[in-house]
Amino acid sequence: MRLRAAVLRSYEGPFTVEDVLLRTDLAPGEGELLVEIAGSGMCRTDLAVRGSAGRSPLPAVLGHEGAGVVVRAAAGSGPGAGIGVGDHVVLSFDSCGHCPNCRAAAPAYCDSFASLNLFGGRAEQPPRLTDASGRALAPRWFGQSSFAEYAVVPARNAVRVDPALPVELLGPLGCGFLTGAGAVLNTFGAGPGDTLVVLGAGAVGLAAVMAATASGAVALAVDRHPERLTLAERFGAIPLHAASPDLPGRIRRLTDGGARYALDTTAAPPLINDALHALRPLGVLGLVARLHAPLSLEPGTLDRGRGIRHICEGDAVPGVLIPRLIALWRAGLFPFDQLIRTYPLGDINEAERDCGAGRVVKPVLLPERTSR
Repeated sequence: MRLRAAVLRSYEGPFTVEDVLLRTDLAPGEGELLVEIAGSGMCRTDLAVRGSAGRSPLPAVLGHEGAGVVVRAAAGSGPGAGIGVGDHVVLSFDSCGHCPNCRAAAPAYCDSFASLNLFGGRAEQPPRLTDASGRALAPRWFGQSSFAEYAVVPARNAVRVDPALPVELLGPLGCGFLTGAGAVLNTFGAGPGDTLVVLGAGAVGLAAVMAATASGAVALAVDRHPERLTLAERFGAIPLHAASPDLPGRIRRLTDGGARYALDTTAAPPLINDALHALRPLGVLGLVARLHAPLSLEPGTLDRGRGIRHICEGDAVPGVLIPRLIALWRAGLFPFDQLIRTYPLGDINEAERDCGAGRVVKPVLLPERTSR
């Protein structure tokens, strides 16, 4: 099966939209779905491949915030059982389904998370995609490789959604928005009376702000871009510039002695230390951005029971959280669609530039139908 896909061939080069071949004798296999992609969000994790020091294999078709329509389904069991041809689905991260963490409803901490999503896929599966010359492309990214017209995915990655919804916009619920909202709703369990500081008002941070507002918590958003702070304020947050004098003191004054929770999306050590200083006793800081250097904590930041932990994929079970976010959206409480700008798949490099320059919060790529 020939289809169009965006291929990243080098860590420094642009994406190239080209014909690739999907081995139909292998797709879909047992417990898998063939999904016609309606739209796929561009996440900074996709773009982080460029700085992976060669650990993420190339050439590859990236994309891990896909959504679309099932066009072929194979027999299988697990959470995806019962999904059939014609169903509309949102795609999320891959997980093995049988390790202790998967069995404990914590698939984001799957023992095989890194290998399945980042560095090679399932060892028992041969390559599915080749380029026009016959060269094998890297195993599917995050169980998807959804920067393409079609994707073969494990059924356990797919969450069925109402076909009346605009499925082309729903893909970011599978990762970026899931991560920010899940940190608030799952990890922190924030509710009325709680206070939350969000560091970084990008896609993940703004999803956290929306979730906090929807849950009745008070959110404060910290960023250095005035336009992002304006967005955060629109979604109910108190805006604070990252360069504000005595940022921890300002936060403590605004939260009656300190915030209960903080969420960092920046991986910036000075802001992380500011957030810890701004927490009340027993407050918790969650990190969702990967640190790229040692983190030095200032004296006193962990005094009085304050804690710090990493949060992966919003501690989410996608089949539980994605429907919850859609319900909040339908109720007007989680307006994630206001963060989205769509681009044709052929404009993927423009979308990447706009994302890097902060001109768009969440690009969503729409495939052009030429497959056969």
